[in-house]
Order: sequence, then C-alpha cells, then structure tokens
Amino acid sequence: MSEDLANRVVVALDLDGVTDKAGLMDRAVRDLALPDWFGRNWDALADSLGDETLWPAEAVKRGMLVVVRNWQAYAQARPEEWEIAEEVFASATGGRTGLDVALALGGSS
Repeated sequence: MSEDLANRVVVALDLDGVTDKAGLMDRAVRDLALPDWFGRNWDALADSLGDETLWPAEAVKRGMLVVVRNWQAYAQARPEEWEIAEEVFASATGGRTGLDVALALGGSS
C-alpha cells in the first residue's frame, strides 16, 4: 500500500445482507454517518462521498479510504444497481486526492 493510502482514515461500508438499493442507502447512512437529510439516491450518495464537510474531522486532514465489504451478494442479486453503485464510487473519487473507495475481495471476517 502506498504511503499516501496508509495514512488515510479508513471507513468500512459493510453490505452484508444488503440485497437492494434501499438497503445500500440505509447502510451508507449508518456506516458513513451521513446526515438525516441524506436523500437516499445515487446522486446524493455521490455528493455525500465528495463532500469533505461530511467526513470525520481527521479524514479531512489525512484523506479517507472507504472500504466496501461483503458487496458480492448484492452485486450478484442486482447487477444493474451494482453497476450504478460502482459508477457512483468512481465519480466520487475521480480527480480527488483525498478520497478513495476500495472493494474488499476477501471474506467477511
């Protein structure tokens, strides 16, 4: 892992048991500590990921790495939705130096 990524604040977005977009949005609210006014749609997710004012204070200084765990079942159950989710993650990180999103490939432990 590069030095830059090693110093970032790591936040896990755990999709274990998520089978649809509504579940993904609910989990994003919980795991990313999004505000009550979060719109629970793809645009709102992209905007929230890219909005440093919603990040933990230390992440604003050091950058943030969002690790998406246990995503495979959701991707298999709803491939069209998952494709949009991947696009949202990519657009939120595109051109930004402070945010990265990684898909965990290992098990759930």
